[in-house]
Amino acid sequence: MTYETLLVERDGPVGWITFNRPDVGNAMNATMFGELEQAWRELDADPKVRVIVNTGAGSAFQTGLDVVQLARDKDALREQSRRTRDAELRLTAWQNEVWKPVIAAVNGVCAGGGLHFVADADIVIAATTATFLDPHVSIGQVSAYETIALARKSPMEAVLRMALVGRYERVTAERALQLGILSQVVAPELLHDAAQQLAEMVARNSPAAMRASKQALWGALELGLSDACRAGGQLLVGMFGHPDQAEGPLAFAEKRVPQWQEI
Repeated sequence: MTYETLLVERDGPVGWITFNRPDVGNAMNATMFGELEQAWRELDADPKVRVIVNTGAGSAFQTGLDVVQLARDKDALREQSRRTRDAELRLTAWQNEVWKPVIAAVNGVCAGGGLHFVADADIVIAATTATFLDPHVSIGQVSAYETIALARKSPMEAVLRMALVGRYERVTAERALQLGILSQVVAPELLHDAAQQLAEMVARNSPAAMRASKQALWGALELGLSDACRAGGQLLVGMFGHPDQAEGPLAFAEKRVPQWQEI
């Protein structure tokens, strides 16, 4: 598929989705809504892709909705409003039920709706120049989806501060690291290579085991401890007898790279 607002690429076992509207801070327009859903599903369905990295072109990572373009496209605005109301958003990997590991590589400012992609990634790394802010309340809107999701990863007070201070304060990459929003900060010129290297490290593991592990851990956020352990136990047992469970110990004993079964 040809994309207008995204770059969808593959580098070995790593798929890349890059927001590609740098002239408007990579803001999401009507076209990007549809392309994001297609891009996640395309890479998720590709057996050669084991990990997906999400980043931005230019100086911004993602700055949320392109309100100017959407104001002119009433149908797209109504559809996005309906999806927001009905909790049927299809912007991120998690919203599209992508169970391959996803890494967000935040290269610059991440604002408003851009926080979806940070909150819903499995691993987040950032350039030293990256900043995070949520301007919703500064323009009379409610901060909800993005900050609710972030509160699962970060202390509530820090998320509330971001939500209530709005556009008047930015969280730096170093502060986001301290808060647990991300796990690694690198120089801007090293971000792409760092993300690729990390993704290749993750890609060495059993795709089936990673898929089940991701489902168990994300599912735990929606359940109490006992129910989450029961659900995780079912996923664990579901791997019993899978070829990867024999291949892993055998490859270790033979001191070779495992030959995992594709999914």
